[in-house]
Amino acid sequence: MRNYLVILFVLLSTSLFAQTAQKIGYVDSQIILTQLPEAIKAQSDLDALTKIWSDQLDSMTLGYQQLLTDYQKQAATMTDEQKLSKQQELIAMEQKILGFRNQKFGQPNGEIYLKQEEIFEPVKRKIYSGIEQVAKSEGMQFIFDKSGDIVLLYADAAFDITFKVLDNLKRGK
Repeated sequence: MRNYLVILFVLLSTSLFAQTAQKIGYVDSQIILTQLPEAIKAQSDLDALTKIWSDQLDSMTLGYQQLLTDYQKQAATMTDEQKLSKQQELIAMEQKILGFRNQKFGQPNGEIYLKQEEIFEPVKRKIYSGIEQVAKSEGMQFIFDKSGDIVLLYADAAFDITFKVLDNLKRGK
C-alpha cells in the first residue's frame, strides 16, 4: 500500500509541476552503509555485542543440555523427590534461557534492537545531512532511496547521487 502511495505521489507531483523543471535524485543507502567508515565501525560494534550475547546464550544452552542429559541418565535411580527437584531445576534453567533470549534478541524491544538504534543514530544523522547537502547543491527537490521499502522501478543513473553523498561524508563536509 505504501508503495502505491509513493508512486501516486511521484506521478501527481510530476503532473502538478510539469511547468517547472523538477530534479529528482536517488541514493542507494546500502552502498553508503557498506562504505562509510562510521557505518562500518557501528556495524562492527553491533556485531561484537551480538557475538558476546550469542556466546552467553550458547553457554547457557550447553549447560541446560548437559543437565538434561545427566537427568535422563540418572532418572531411573532417583527417588520421586529427586526427580521433581531436577525437573524443577531444568524448567527454571529453560525459563532463564528463554528470558535471556527475549531480553537480548526479542523483537521489537530486545536490547540488540535498542543498541542498534543507539549505535546507528549518529550515522543516520550524518547520512541524512550529507544527502540534504548534495540535494541542495544539485538543486534537487526529491531524493529516493532505492534500497528501502520504496520501489524504484526505473532510475536514470544521471540522477544517482549515492557516490556524491558518500564522497561528501568521507571528506567530512
